[in-house]
Amino acid sequence: TAKRARRWSAAWVANTALGIISFLALEAIGGTITLNYGFTNAMWAILVVGGIIFLSGLPLAYYSARDGIDIDLLTRGAGFGYIGSTISSLVYASFTFIFFAIEAAIMSMAINMTTGIPMSLAYVISTIVVIPLVTHGITRISRFQAWTQPLWLILQILPLVFIGMHESAAFSQWLTYGGSAAEGGQGFELLLFGAAAAVIFPLIAQNGEQADFLRFLPVRNQQNKTQWWLAVVCAGPGWVVFGVIKLFVGSFLAVLALNHGLSPELADDPAHMYAVAFNYITINPDMALWLAGIFVVISQLKINVTNAYAGSIAWGNFFSRLTHSHPGRVVWLVFNVTIALMLMELGLYQAFESILITYACLVVAWVACVVADLVINKPLGLSPARIEFRRGHLHDINPVGVVSMVVASSVGIIASLGFLGEVAEALAAFISLLIPFVTVPLIAWMTGGRYYLCRAEETDPAPIQEEDSGQQCCRVCENSFDHEDMSQCPSYEGMICSLCCALDSRCGNQCRPDAHLSAQTSAFFSRILPTFAHQRLQSVTGHFLGMFIITASIIAGLLGVVFYAQQNKTQTDLLLISGALWQVFFLLMLVTGVLVWLYVLAQKSARFALSETQLQAELLTREAKAHEQTAIELAKARDAANTANKAKSRYLSGVSHELRTPLNTIFGYAQLMEADTRLDKKSQKISSVIKRSSEHLSDVIEGLLEISKIESRKLDLHRDTVDLRLLVQQLEDMFRPLAREKGIEFVIHCQTDLPRFVSVDEKRLRQILLNLLSNAIKFTPEGKVELHITYRNQVARLTVKDTGIGIAEEDQSRIFEPFERVHNKQTQRISGTGLGLSISRLLVEMMGGSLELKSWPGQGTEFCLSLFLPSVAEQLAVSQSHADICGYEGPPRHIMVVDDESSHRHLIHDLLQPLGFVIHQAESAEQTLEIIDGRLQSIDLFLLDINMPEMNGWQLLAELRQRGFS
Repeated sequence: TAKRARRWSAAWVANTALGIISFLALEAIGGTITLNYGFTNAMWAILVVGGIIFLSGLPLAYYSARDGIDIDLLTRGAGFGYIGSTISSLVYASFTFIFFAIEAAIMSMAINMTTGIPMSLAYVISTIVVIPLVTHGITRISRFQAWTQPLWLILQILPLVFIGMHESAAFSQWLTYGGSAAEGGQGFELLLFGAAAAVIFPLIAQNGEQADFLRFLPVRNQQNKTQWWLAVVCAGPGWVVFGVIKLFVGSFLAVLALNHGLSPELADDPAHMYAVAFNYITINPDMALWLAGIFVVISQLKINVTNAYAGSIAWGNFFSRLTHSHPGRVVWLVFNVTIALMLMELGLYQAFESILITYACLVVAWVACVVADLVINKPLGLSPARIEFRRGHLHDINPVGVVSMVVASSVGIIASLGFLGEVAEALAAFISLLIPFVTVPLIAWMTGGRYYLCRAEETDPAPIQEEDSGQQCCRVCENSFDHEDMSQCPSYEGMICSLCCALDSRCGNQCRPDAHLSAQTSAFFSRILPTFAHQRLQSVTGHFLGMFIITASIIAGLLGVVFYAQQNKTQTDLLLISGALWQVFFLLMLVTGVLVWLYVLAQKSARFALSETQLQAELLTREAKAHEQTAIELAKARDAANTANKAKSRYLSGVSHELRTPLNTIFGYAQLMEADTRLDKKSQKISSVIKRSSEHLSDVIEGLLEISKIESRKLDLHRDTVDLRLLVQQLEDMFRPLAREKGIEFVIHCQTDLPRFVSVDEKRLRQILLNLLSNAIKFTPEGKVELHITYRNQVARLTVKDTGIGIAEEDQSRIFEPFERVHNKQTQRISGTGLGLSISRLLVEMMGGSLELKSWPGQGTEFCLSLFLPSVAEQLAVSQSHADICGYEGPPRHIMVVDDESSHRHLIHDLLQPLGFVIHQAESAEQTLEIIDGRLQSIDLFLLDINMPEMNGWQLLAELRQRGFS
């Protein structure tokens, strides 16, 4: 039980657990053994067995409350193993529905006596009314017990007080009652004492129900230590103190009812007992009957909510281990009470009183094995100190508990059937009780305790979730659980909770390959059987025979119970019933054989499918791990590439800056020399060559920077309002002269309804078209170049066609790579950087468009550009004139040029001074400040270099603004 679920107080849990003391089966058992075996034998049986139940219940209650575990989990870790505790779960579940049927039958009798409702319908009412009280678990049960406790206590004590006041003679009659089985005496007889004790011994299983409630006690600490121990002792084994009292009450009331004229068959029935008892309170017999009926109903509901709750847990544990499925506790609740209802409707519950002696051996052997492990093996170190209940840490079968229980119960049952003599028959339950205290430590010592744990405690090196409360998250269901409830699972590669571990059927017991049932069974038979016999046993036929024998034994046992319930019939009737049951048995064997074959073959197919699934899962896991490793390596490679790309961008930026410094000077002076009319033609021609070369080099640098910006996603796109017709006209004005100079034709075909203005990054669109058209003209020796422009649904389609040399198919994919050019005789004399198409493709992709290429060698090439160009509202085009500037109007303007490169300062001086500007130069920020401090004239404009030593351009700008320049 999770620590967060142990939120109730110790007193509240104890009150809930002690609600079971109301059950009237105690009175029924006390009355039965007194009427049959006399008061003396009944008294000693009650006291001795009551003491044994108390002593055995104490360790069960302590460990359940300490570790927060129910009786099933306690049995797992106390010598039975994971599947071994299934046997005890079945025994425990049978105890719950047997006593549920007995208690509900008592309640049904009270309903029948008070209302006249037929017994068959009363059985249904007594069963169904319990279900809604149990569906919400201990929360609703604890409330029900708390609400009904005062009324039950009053009704329980009040008639006894009145009887004590009016019937003092009844006590002496009770103390001297000899019983129907006594042979003329009132003294102690060992055989009768043993028979009476055997009827009481099954109540030892009630300690299991107490443990199911005590697991909800809060964790013990210094503050609640006293309350915790009181709750453990009083609500644990302490129930039997009240139980002994009620056994004596039932013993007394049965004799009293017998003295009031009731037959022995009715005198031991609690409903009739208390009907007599309540007649001492009122002279109205109907009132007494109703009081008795109310008391019986309340008492039986208080115990049956516990029987139903404990049974649902037991059945859930039983089936979850065998089927790896858990449909919910409510399903098993209905299942458990339905079995009890069927037993009542068929009248089979009446046979339980006869078979309780045999059943006692089974229950006592189970409880004794658990107690022996707790009180002997753990203190001696023969078993682990901690109660381990997780599937992943347990063997399926632990011979310490399983073998001891089989031996003890078998010897006890054999003795109860009379094969070992009369004394052994009477004391069969005591034999089953004592044997485990020898076999449990002996087997644990012989095996070295190696069957308690199959692997050591493990922790997840990287838990999915670790909270401050010490809880971890299950990798399967993703719920949080206490660390004690988690196991490291190699199949799921993480921590999973015990419930998910119990329900999983696909892992193949990877965490314990030698500890599951099949492996243990195979290892056991391989040691005791020859190889050929072991192989036969492992075959499909061997599995069939094993399953068939087990199923046949169960059916035979059930039919035996039915036959045993008919012992009051005549000899002739018994012979007829016996013959009918044998016929039913053999008919069921035919059906069972077919069903067992289907089950065995289905299991074989399921095992094959599971092994294939596990193989494929392992392959997929390996592939997933390989993909994960590949993803990690790709991430590393990507990071390395990004780092290298950033380094390249920084390098290109730095190199371009260093190259542009002299290049701008070269280009500027070449431009001045070309425009200088004082130079001769030859010098001007040389200046033009220098200018073109510097332009080419500048284009290369600009292209490299463009590619670097695009790859690093640092290139910003703008939304400009572009006059599309004006752009087309400018392209025509630019390229028609170039085409005419080469002797080719340049034609533009425009759609008539082109929008006037569109929204696009004008610079980038112009750059793309310039690259495409310039390439088309350069690589077209004859023919023509065409530009087709169409517009539809806000998408412009611009197609550049030429009749040039074309591009071979093998070259079409690589011409978009940087610095890649087609090298052949026709292209070797054509200049170019090899960056135009690369930049164009990257720009088109950034702008969300597409650039398609079609080419036919020797016939021409076609580039189709598709771009989203949304039209905008009509607006007046701003006309721009490009007249030559020779000066300006007004007084002379003073310009301060600050640059650490003298060539740049001289270039700007030579460019602006002819226009009438007064140029002042400074090579540093400090020099600038000295100049302006010593000047009277104001500076109209500062041209600042950003990158300067000591004080950069931004810092100088801030200083100038502080001095009043704006």
